[in-house]
Amino acid sequence: MEKKKILVTGSNGLLGQKLVRLIVQENEYDLVATARGENRLLMTEGYQFCSMDVTNEEEVAKVIAEEKPNYVIHTAAMTNVDQCEDEQEGCDKLNVDAVAYLVKACEENNVFFVHLSTDFIFDGETGPYKEEDEPNPISYYGESKLRAENIVTESSIKWAIARTVLVYGITEGMSRSNIVLWVKKSIEEEKQLQIVNDQLRSPTLAEDLAMGCYLIVKKEAEGVYNISGKDVLTPYEMAIKTADYFNLDKSFINETDGSKFQQRAKRPPKTGFIIDKAVKDLDYNPHSFEEGIAILEKQVKEFEAQS
Repeated sequence: MEKKKILVTGSNGLLGQKLVRLIVQENEYDLVATARGENRLLMTEGYQFCSMDVTNEEEVAKVIAEEKPNYVIHTAAMTNVDQCEDEQEGCDKLNVDAVAYLVKACEENNVFFVHLSTDFIFDGETGPYKEEDEPNPISYYGESKLRAENIVTESSIKWAIARTVLVYGITEGMSRSNIVLWVKKSIEEEKQLQIVNDQLRSPTLAEDLAMGCYLIVKKEAEGVYNISGKDVLTPYEMAIKTADYFNLDKSFINETDGSKFQQRAKRPPKTGFIIDKAVKDLDYNPHSFEEGIAILEKQVKEFEAQS
């Protein structure tokens, strides 16, 4: 029997890389990985790579029509919240227009579309949130992601929206940091850290998010799903747990609040997600934050051994 085909956008990014690995490993689907420019994944077997700029409508239409995927998982986005505030035109192109192009191409080719969204569509006054809670973004990034959601929900295609929170993990080549590695490195270098304790998030291991997206495809589950970690923690609590795990000196971690930081874009104070729907419908079972730290540690050691 011929395998169905998944096309992933943003395959050079953190989530994109984890999805490529997972889909190749599960070996149930053919895979087309796409990103702007060249393939940056070290793993080159088991899938096909195709250069695609999601902000180019003609390119999107051409690739989707030629590849004829059964599913598109759209991970490409501008996610730097302050950059979105400063570069609103660029943010619109990547976070809104690209979604419109992909949705149109999916409509024309009868493709199931899985869109990645964010806790930043909420104002953070009443978190943790369920899927049906009322969005009210307080940053341009949040607004752009909500506008994209509306494009998806108002379309005539089969769709799912996977909302997530504070994704952490490591890319091949260790090109990106995250809260765990940053805290570990800073304490090892004996730097004093000021970390907020008045914001709530559900830190999400990138592998868990990839699995959540994969399960949506596998079950062809339509609708909105919260795909995050199971713990709701403040960044300060995340830092303490990181220091505890690595037996580091916690006296370098100082508690502060969000008012001490001048950031260009507003952050919702208390988000985090209730993931009961994903657990029930998808059999989604994410790792705890401590388990996530252990997975990261193992990956870091593996990457260091390879290099």
